[in-house]
Amino acid sequence: MKKIISLVLAALMVTSAFAAPKGKVAVKVGVSMPTKDLQRWNQDGANMKKSLEKQGYKVDLQYANNDVNTQVNQLENMISTGCKVLVIASIDGSALKNVLAQAKAKKIPVIAYDRLIMNSDAVTYYATFDNWKVGVFQGQYLEEKLNLKNRTKNDPVYMELFTGDPGDNNINFFFGGAMEVLEPYIKSGVIVVKSKQTAKAQCATLNWSTEEAQKRMENLISAQGYGPNKNRLDAVYSSNDSCAAGITNALVNAGYTADNFPLVTGQDCDITSTKNMIKGIQAMSVFKDTRTLAAKVVEMVDAICKGTNPPINDKKTYNNGTGIIPSFLCEPVYADKSNYKKLLIDSGYYTAKQLQ
Repeated sequence: MKKIISLVLAALMVTSAFAAPKGKVAVKVGVSMPTKDLQRWNQDGANMKKSLEKQGYKVDLQYANNDVNTQVNQLENMISTGCKVLVIASIDGSALKNVLAQAKAKKIPVIAYDRLIMNSDAVTYYATFDNWKVGVFQGQYLEEKLNLKNRTKNDPVYMELFTGDPGDNNINFFFGGAMEVLEPYIKSGVIVVKSKQTAKAQCATLNWSTEEAQKRMENLISAQGYGPNKNRLDAVYSSNDSCAAGITNALVNAGYTADNFPLVTGQDCDITSTKNMIKGIQAMSVFKDTRTLAAKVVEMVDAICKGTNPPINDKKTYNNGTGIIPSFLCEPVYADKSNYKKLLIDSGYYTAKQLQ
């Protein structure tokens, strides 16, 4: 509690000095995104930049091509060129301690965006979705669709498990939430993971890479003899859509069709995965409306710069190794073929043409 109070007071003290009155030089905000290779980071960065600029802020938006050294260099440049607040979606949540020490020395507040930055006392706030709930939704979806509650080890389902990058703290929540639902069934024999790869480290996918997920799925298909006319595979748990895309590619190449496709989970409702849901070759994806998250971070930045309290709704969940980081958690929902139109098209997130 003392850490939370001191963080808030410190942010209020140091930021009141750079709240820019009308007619003055615009406050500069640094926004650091991991990569342009994933659709969601492009959307997140563009949404924040547009909203902040609309409110009169100058925005330095940078993408780091999934390279930690590049992100560090970009952050150093943001700090040296006068950014007064930093919003950072980290590539490796444990690799920014030194550069953020520079930000702290200059009293620059830091908002960790979607991925918690670990082991740095320079992190002032965290904004994300309820990531444990994301995993729970995925697990519950499989539980319902596979009728796990009414099955026994004499009538098991066959499943393999995938999560994301080991350097992303979020996998502890995604995978942890899902396994809270699925692990009892694994232990009871209702779910059979033929590869026996059930530990988080065994299921991790470097950089959330579609290509790496596809390679691992291809290896599992080969090693375990999965196929539509071979050994049964009922589902593949995947923490997000970039991994799901690789898994789906491998399954299609192995001969699966919409008529016999294993249930594949996901997250983010990327265009590719949404199209796959429509085709019947991905079962679901957790929808995290990044417009909501970006808008909330804009609120947080604006409050910091005006010396007021930013919106916070969680002060107990996220410890980055230096203490609890005050956070705002947005609510996720799940999408599948039955409701994607309402969630994604009617809301304006996508046009119908984009999903053709």
